[in-house]
Amino acid sequence: MHIDTKQTLERFEEIVSLYRQQLDRYEMDQLTRTPEVGEWSLGQVYVHLIQTTMRMQLRQIEACRENGGPASGTVGEKTEPGKAVFDLGAFPPIRIRVAASDAYTPRQPESKEQLVDGLNEVVRRMREVEPSLEGIPAENTAPHPRLGKLNAKEWFALAEMHFRHHLRQKERLDALLFV
Repeated sequence: MHIDTKQTLERFEEIVSLYRQQLDRYEMDQLTRTPEVGEWSLGQVYVHLIQTTMRMQLRQIEACRENGGPASGTVGEKTEPGKAVFDLGAFPPIRIRVAASDAYTPRQPESKEQLVDGLNEVVRRMREVEPSLEGIPAENTAPHPRLGKLNAKEWFALAEMHFRHHLRQKERLDALLFV
């Protein structure tokens, strides 16, 4: 599968811009309101997207850059769900529930400015890393807990797919906030 990283970056910037622009619609109490016990607020969705891009996707791109390919033992296969995601170019349109935990559940945002700054930093880092992706061998991979071994371009594309996937959740939360 060929991944055009410039097009991916353009789509990523467009979707992050949408998330950023729509922040103006909300008061902080709306951003931190949880629809049900155990579900995330809209603000937590934003925090999750920022943290996952910074702490997982961009770090795994760096791991792909640093590993030595086949000799390092990091080459492997995608799982069946991983193959499906990349064949589709998106996560399937299903809700994925993960048990609440201190390690996984994002904190509530402290302010809108925190979210804007985080979104801006994510875009800055994605722009910074994109030109280097061509130089990272495709055989250098890093593991995703559910999707299997992904190379740097796949990790990069995953960031855009992840933001797009959470638009469904955002729309569902918006419907509850603006009844």
